[in-house]
Amino acid sequence: MTVTERRPGHDAAVAPGPVAARLRAGTLLAACAGLAGAALLAVLVGPVRLPPGAVLLELVGRLPLVHTHSGLTRQEAAILWQLRLPRVVLGGLVGAMLALAGAAYQGVFRNPLADPYLLGAAAGAGLGATLAIAYGPDTSSWPVDLLPMAAFAGAVIAVAAAYALGRSGGAGSTTTLILSGVAVAAFLTAIQTYVQQRDSETLREVYGWILGRLTTAGWREVVLVVPYALLSTVAILLHRRLLDVLAVGDDEASSLGVVAAATLATAAAVAVSGLIGFVGIIVPHTIRLVAGSSHRLLGPLSLVAGAAFLILADLVARTVMAPAELPIGVVTAFFGAPFFALVLRNSRHAP
Repeated sequence: MTVTERRPGHDAAVAPGPVAARLRAGTLLAACAGLAGAALLAVLVGPVRLPPGAVLLELVGRLPLVHTHSGLTRQEAAILWQLRLPRVVLGGLVGAMLALAGAAYQGVFRNPLADPYLLGAAAGAGLGATLAIAYGPDTSSWPVDLLPMAAFAGAVIAVAAAYALGRSGGAGSTTTLILSGVAVAAFLTAIQTYVQQRDSETLREVYGWILGRLTTAGWREVVLVVPYALLSTVAILLHRRLLDVLAVGDDEASSLGVVAAATLATAAAVAVSGLIGFVGIIVPHTIRLVAGSSHRLLGPLSLVAGAAFLILADLVARTVMAPAELPIGVVTAFFGAPFFALVLRNSRHAP
């Protein structure tokens, strides 16, 4: 097998077509196997230890035309289906969306430090959540909680405002868009701080949300986020070739659809999990170092590896201080901050 590398501006040939396809398929299969292992481990480990064989039989028994007796008690089955699995699935969805959004933003802005929260999504979601906590009505009897809806709306409005501000002067560069995002984020953060000072009783709950959480009430949060996850994932993966073209400096105007899809994924993720940082930097950059920068592989691998990473991070968050639970944002920051510093150092010394 021959491996060639070409300069930016030329089509990169990683390997002959059939060989490259086999390498991509093998790498994706390995990543999926790692995701399955992470999910199984997260399902098994907790205050109540579930027997692995019985859990596997229980899961297999839910497949169509398959009938097995797992041996799980009614309490163990309830823990599996109502507590563990919803949390693992939600963690996988959030991690996948943040990692894929990070890969998309890094491709559009041609910057390995680009983050899913770049255009003010975090600030908008934070303000929306703060307003819902401070002034929102009691939604215990509602079919959907107000907080995720408010956070989602805040994130979308913030990015829309950043885009409108960036385009208002007629300039369409990504640099202008980033600066607009910084300005919008600063303004919304100021409003959030003012609301918190006016209503100090909300501080604890707001900070708990900002640090990230994957607590679930069954499958409700999963059902809430799945449509947005599917829509944004399909949109970004269909634009993988465009992201490779953008990497060599083509017209940036065509990237609007990718930015919109990445923003939708980010908004949906923060709506149900709060602000979980660094996933969108750690995962895509690691995959880029290991498997190359082609988005034909980077996109799907970011999706799978992001899900596995956040599932494992959540496992650490709920076991390292058991019976207490560490905010998952603390875990991702523990690994992400040194990683960010390393990426920044390497990018500054890159030729």
